[in-house]
Amino acid sequence: MPNWELKNCCDHDQKLFIAFLGVYTVVILLLWRTFLLTPFKLITVFLHEASHAIACLLTCGKVEGIQVHANEGGVTQTRGGIYWVILPAGYLGSSFWGMALILASTNILTARIAAGCFLAALVVVLFVAKNWTLRGLCIGFIIFIAVVWLLQEKTKVHILRYVILFIGVMNSLFSVYDIYDDLISRRVNSSDAEKFAEVCPCPCNGFGWGVI
Repeated sequence: MPNWELKNCCDHDQKLFIAFLGVYTVVILLLWRTFLLTPFKLITVFLHEASHAIACLLTCGKVEGIQVHANEGGVTQTRGGIYWVILPAGYLGSSFWGMALILASTNILTARIAAGCFLAALVVVLFVAKNWTLRGLCIGFIIFIAVVWLLQEKTKVHILRYVILFIGVMNSLFSVYDIYDDLISRRVNSSDAEKFAEVCPCPCNGFGWGVI
């Protein structure tokens, strides 16, 4: 029988993780409309667009380019692949990367792996980026993550896990906000969900994607 009693919860690290998770959520929501979060918003847009690209490649399509714009918009240019798989991959990918980074931040080894994969992805995208906003974003975050990693390894400033956690929380919140912005508040003229609804019509599209 599974033991659902939480008598041994929580140790110091678990309490610290929960505290940072809560603090990050509050801080991000409070600063959402400020310029302070702009670099992190743009990196979540990058992961959103990267998810489209991955879905395209997995369905035997070709990625012709990725763009991230300063207004927090993005475009992934693809050819071929399965359209109805590629379209929702941005929303689902943002949620997945958020979850993966949050889980990775619970352990220093997995945080290092996540940071390494993140750096590798940024280097790859640097060469397929179609505009200077995305190129600058990649270069900036490559330097930022590299500096944080060096501090982790060479000094007593051990913040790599908390940086990975912050990016994970940012992605998780942004994926929900993206649905709200695209389909409920209607601040954009067109969206992935709207195009997906044209391919696979169903009622309550915005609500359904928000739940997912």
